[in-house]
Amino acid sequence: MSDNNVTIRDNLKEVYSDVYTPEVLSTLSALAPFNRRIKEVMTARMQRRAARQQNQTRITFLDPASTIPGTTITVQDAREGNFEGSVIPADLKRQWIQGTGPAAKPNTPVENSIRNVAYALLSGADGWMFDGEDALGQVATMSLDNQRNLKLAIHKDPLFLTVAARVSEEINWWSTSFLGRDIITDWEKQLDFTTKIFRARGLHLDDRHVRDTDGVAMAASLVDATLYVVNNYKALQQAGSSIVLYLPKIQTAEEAGVWSALLDALETQIGLESGTVKVYVLVEQLEATHQLMEIRAALGKHFVGYNTGRWDYINSVSDAMAWDKTFINPNIEAITMTYGYMRNYEDRVRRAVNTPDRNGNFALWQGGMEPNIPVGSEEGVSASMKKAIAGAEREQREGASGKWVAHWKMVHIVRPVWEEIGEANQLGREFPRLTYTQQDADGLILIEPAPTDIRGARNLLSVALQYGNAFGQGMQAAALKPADFFGNDDILYLMEDMATGEIRLSILWEWAHKGAILTENDVETGTKAGDVFTEALYERLRDEEYEKLLKAGNKDVFDSSKTTTLPIAREIADVYMLSEIKPPWFIDLLNINLNNLDLDVAKDRIRLYMDTLTNEGKRITENLDF
Repeated sequence: MSDNNVTIRDNLKEVYSDVYTPEVLSTLSALAPFNRRIKEVMTARMQRRAARQQNQTRITFLDPASTIPGTTITVQDAREGNFEGSVIPADLKRQWIQGTGPAAKPNTPVENSIRNVAYALLSGADGWMFDGEDALGQVATMSLDNQRNLKLAIHKDPLFLTVAARVSEEINWWSTSFLGRDIITDWEKQLDFTTKIFRARGLHLDDRHVRDTDGVAMAASLVDATLYVVNNYKALQQAGSSIVLYLPKIQTAEEAGVWSALLDALETQIGLESGTVKVYVLVEQLEATHQLMEIRAALGKHFVGYNTGRWDYINSVSDAMAWDKTFINPNIEAITMTYGYMRNYEDRVRRAVNTPDRNGNFALWQGGMEPNIPVGSEEGVSASMKKAIAGAEREQREGASGKWVAHWKMVHIVRPVWEEIGEANQLGREFPRLTYTQQDADGLILIEPAPTDIRGARNLLSVALQYGNAFGQGMQAAALKPADFFGNDDILYLMEDMATGEIRLSILWEWAHKGAILTENDVETGTKAGDVFTEALYERLRDEEYEKLLKAGNKDVFDSSKTTTLPIAREIADVYMLSEIKPPWFIDLLNINLNNLDLDVAKDRIRLYMDTLTNEGKRITENLDF
């Protein structure tokens, strides 16, 4: 199907006519020229990455006298707050707990798939970030199912209301047994409590169903934002709700400026006042921490706040420092928000949001993700919940206005931390202005001594393999734990998404290619403290951890996946780990194998990707089945 500047594959325009409405199609067509600009900044991103690797250089701060590309704002003005930001809308002023998760399930009828939305909106969360990116599977037409479900829920379709009534009973059944009380007294009223927020896919990803007039895959960010905003802006405004997006994976103020221009054009196209669409930005990239005020300024009246997403940030630091043999991350469990470069990153974010713009407006800081789920033994759940509450208390003390949870059951466990304080937010809390010294830059890549051991390697590898498998099955958000703990209810499953998958292979790649020194003796492998982690050791652990997954029960590893997506996940992990050239994104290798269950086909696609990356410095991001 073609509509002026866009082509939609197969018969999806007809099957999803409720999503690809005439207004959506005309808006997509009008915004299609942005696809070229997005591709340009993504090419520039890869060129910067290649130059850093080749020249062995670190990321630096911008020249204060320069102008942010694509804007008229100087870097110095941005840093001083000499720009027009946003007043925080009423429904975003108190966001103590935001839940995150997709609005759809893989290969599931609407009435079952839409239960995700019902659980979210009845959870008691102040906001819910419905995910179109890291937690949303992309098999078949899941991105469109996600949009369909959100539209049905936001418009209070009878189907959604019927499902919500049933889900409210299930939530109260759980809360009565776990919390000793009902969470929901009036489910219809409760549906209006939670602010609806949507996370579009990052600029680095392509949509699987839409191409532009040149036959180039359409940037997923452009498609996601258009579909969500156009399909729902009227209903949201009629309900007195803000139109809010989360923007992921931004690396530079220039990229933020592209987003800003895209949102301006989208607002113009559908007749919204400039600055109506509000955005949070996930600070997930090392380069972004060098340009926080500049990103705020570039997004201007759209920008309301930052979120400190731990996992993606670790991955970006690892990737930016891939050339530096001295930069080696320890066990993932050691890299908490108080670790080395992480605490410096968090400190810069809180200082950036509490620097006022020219009108005295501050911005919000939404704290990081709580991945725990209260399911397991009494002892295991108790220990994990104490840890979750302690983490929330720390973020509240540090200045966060709220935090994220990865499961609806965590909302009423963590929310009391902010509820007891009673402050709607921490806007304007005084922190020193940002500085831009060499010491600041060094702090953003600060490695501190911590364990690097075989147990840590097994955990990284087991979950990486499981995650790749879950991705292929359509579950980009999955409750996982290392295979050695299957059947041990004292060790809880954690909600893992694409970000956690990325970092596990990224750290293992460092260990194998930079010669990480093990800090502990290990009886099973016979390694000693002081030994080097080698590729041969990786291969041994891979074989052992893979065998455990093949022997695992259907609860932990779907039996059907053991001859389909699991071997592909292993192949991807191997190619990533054994390549001298570090792939920029684990998700790229997974994406090109979506809906493919044939290992030989996967090997051909992986080889094509790596050859293209090595010889041309380019990523393959399009749907190879289009």
